[in-house]
Amino acid sequence: MAPEKTTKRRAPSVVADFTILPLTLPTLSGLPASHESTQHYLYIKPHEPSAYTATAERSLFVANVPIDASESNIRALFAEQLGGARVESVDFDASVPARPLHKRWKQEKRGDDEIEAGQRGKKRKRNDAEVVAEGVVEDEDSALPALWASEVRRSGSAAVVVFVDKRSARGALKEIQAAVKSGRAVQWKAGSGLGVERYKSHLALVHPSASALQSSINAYLTQFNALETQRARLLKHARTVPDEDGFITVARGGRAGPARIEEAEKKKAELEERRKNNGVKDDFYRFQNREKRKEAEINLRKRFEEDRRRVARMRERRGRVRPEA
Repeated sequence: MAPEKTTKRRAPSVVADFTILPLTLPTLSGLPASHESTQHYLYIKPHEPSAYTATAERSLFVANVPIDASESNIRALFAEQLGGARVESVDFDASVPARPLHKRWKQEKRGDDEIEAGQRGKKRKRNDAEVVAEGVVEDEDSALPALWASEVRRSGSAAVVVFVDKRSARGALKEIQAAVKSGRAVQWKAGSGLGVERYKSHLALVHPSASALQSSINAYLTQFNALETQRARLLKHARTVPDEDGFITVARGGRAGPARIEEAEKKKAELEERRKNNGVKDDFYRFQNREKRKEAEINLRKRFEEDRRRVARMRERRGRVRPEA
């Protein structure tokens, strides 16, 4: 019997709320011919986060991004092959290696309106520099040189593509649906640093040059000195400002003016008045009333015993004969 002809099943175009966009991946060097024109599928839908954000209406949620996906790849995909939609930013969920988190410090000055709004729950001092991170400041300049030339995504990773406006996001989604319906081939532009080249560059980056290390150390020490100067200025300012309890930190070699002392005494009086008004009364609980009655009874008994002894002494003195002087 002749073998039955097998028909090639076509991939679905929609799964749940996702539109499935097939991508043709470029052939990497070193792979056999059977891996040419490999298909990769993107799952795309409008972004609907659980908590509303300002960019939700002009963003798309993309699942199963390629491992070499980057912001430049996503921008090129929409700009060159999906209607020319303009992408504002791309947020990926994870990468290998993980993106380093840098500590930063900043100086913020708030206006009177913001200060009044922030003082509802907690009092804040005006025009104070805020040191966000403790310890040494570290950013891209002062961090150690990277050990990998590029990042790769985990299998099945997702991304949120934010467009410049709502119209661009809708146009990009319509273009994706039209490409899927027509069966148009969409080529994926591969990123750099995959395969053997990735590990060759990693081996070179493991041993950085002396000049790269010196520039990193110089930036690190510069930021450390700037942070120490900032902390010294904040400490000097804190020594002249009363705290929430109305006290001023006393430092050797410095004196507080009459205005500062008067303000501290005023705050201290307000604090005592607040504690007096908000404190628990003496007769609030039943056991307090019972203790007060018991204490009054003991005091009455003590005074009664004292009066009885005094009367007894007076009676003894009345029966004695005193010789005349």
